[in-house]
Amino acid sequence: MAGRNFTFFKKRGNKGYLFILPFFLVMISFQLYPILYTLKLSTTSPVNLFENKFVGIENYERLLTNEVFLKSIFNTWFIWLMNFIPQIVFALLLAVILYEWQIRGKDAFRTVFFLPNLVTAASIGVLFAVLLDWQHGSLNHILMALKFIIEPINWLSKVSIARGAVAFIQWWQWFGYTTIIVMAGLSSISGELYEAAFIDGASKTQAFFRVTLPLLRPIILYVVITSLIGGLQIFDIPRVLTNGRGAPDNAITTMVLYLYNQAFKNFNVGYASSVAYTLFFMILFFSILSFKLLSGKKQRGGSEL
Repeated sequence: MAGRNFTFFKKRGNKGYLFILPFFLVMISFQLYPILYTLKLSTTSPVNLFENKFVGIENYERLLTNEVFLKSIFNTWFIWLMNFIPQIVFALLLAVILYEWQIRGKDAFRTVFFLPNLVTAASIGVLFAVLLDWQHGSLNHILMALKFIIEPINWLSKVSIARGAVAFIQWWQWFGYTTIIVMAGLSSISGELYEAAFIDGASKTQAFFRVTLPLLRPIILYVVITSLIGGLQIFDIPRVLTNGRGAPDNAITTMVLYLYNQAFKNFNVGYASSVAYTLFFMILFFSILSFKLLSGKKQRGGSEL
């Protein structure tokens, strides 16, 4: 009887592989194979449209001496930091206000703040491209009507303004999402901890820094890593704002925009593949570093047990 039951479950288990087979076929075909093929391409250089030759790590060596690529790294990090730092600060303050204060219609505020995240980045890029257009843009018309400026300003022709505009757009799109995540973290903190802190004489500011922030560390870690992964891959907004040119002096040419131009404009897919793998390892390294720095050390007593 036992042997018969074992045979039955064995046959049943083998049939289960048929149900997970489609997932693995799709993953191997559209994820694993492209990843491995990209690695192979990163060691080649085009001879003609249909043939590549093996060049080893030559593409990676070119990256280290290419001024535009090095500038794209700086642009990517600058835009992400100028977006993320005010984003997390603003989200923390806004989340605490909406969660603790008795504000009428705060659910409506949550919805309004989250709305930009529901729109595609390309659509937002088109919106701000229209607003910042120096000939027919709404921003110039409003400032001229208010007598703040005399003639239209070509905003995207100025390096600092172009970078700041992309960082602002990223902040505007994502601060609502970050606020919602932080509010979810606040709702998981027990009120008894605050009561104990206030009984011990702590002020609200001290309770925020000694109770709220430490307990929000996993949430902040999640936000940092996901924002880092997304921020280093920014492409849509710089691409739409400047039609892929990256503004003057490659001011907003990000790593992915540089990759796109190399692959689909210059058709240098081998070199572009090396950019992709450099970006991958950069994201991997800084994600692990962020996790190590923000996850915190385990309590000695708990780790010894």
